[in-house]
Amino acid sequence: MNLLAAFIFFTRLPFWRLKEVPAKCFKHVVPYWALTGWLTGGIMVAVLWSTAQVLPYPVAMLMALISRLLVTGALHEDGLADFLDGFGGGTTRERILSIMKDSHIGSYGVIGLILYFLLSWTVLISIPLHLACLILLTGDPWCKFTSSQLINYLPYARKEEESKAKVVYNRMSLPEWIIGFISGSVPFLFLLPTDLWGAGLFPVGILIGLCWLMKRKLKGYTGDCCGAMFLISELSFYLGIVIFMQWK
Repeated sequence: MNLLAAFIFFTRLPFWRLKEVPAKCFKHVVPYWALTGWLTGGIMVAVLWSTAQVLPYPVAMLMALISRLLVTGALHEDGLADFLDGFGGGTTRERILSIMKDSHIGSYGVIGLILYFLLSWTVLISIPLHLACLILLTGDPWCKFTSSQLINYLPYARKEEESKAKVVYNRMSLPEWIIGFISGSVPFLFLLPTDLWGAGLFPVGILIGLCWLMKRKLKGYTGDCCGAMFLISELSFYLGIVIFMQWK
């Protein structure tokens, strides 16, 4: 049930039609976040490969990025925008949390999303099609796993009733952590022949850096922080791939 709850929570696909999920299951969705990356990453790869057969590669890559936006309902992008608005415009913990909870997007969020997509698209189209497919399928689950560790290292910054999703994630048990790690790391088998697996360390660095920032500014994390952590980590993974390619 927790796995089904994860697919319901992290995507906009009609998994909710399969079975009604108890509310308590949504407290345990984060360990399965990486597993949902197999679905969202797989959809991106399918769209990229198929559209690249009939459209220019840059257009196909844009279509792939759009496909995940549609599947997730821009869940993570909304978190990144709120995160940038909060940390960009707030000077105190209370002010940052207030801005992040505001449904309106500010200048930091708009500019940040534009730069994020431009940088992601530019980096990805610099990578050959076959390798880009492997990278998308690897980066999505791995970066969701590394980002999911946020809930293990920091407390939730708000009260549960103040949460946008009205749920606070439970910290992972050891079996849940193992599930997440396997789901996030197995795709690296695709990258072993390319000698680019070292790029997986970049998201780990982002996790350490942003955890320090959130602890210092918020004394915890929010759902928006999780979304921002994932997208920034994934972008760092793409950049790491390109850096390693330049060294080869």
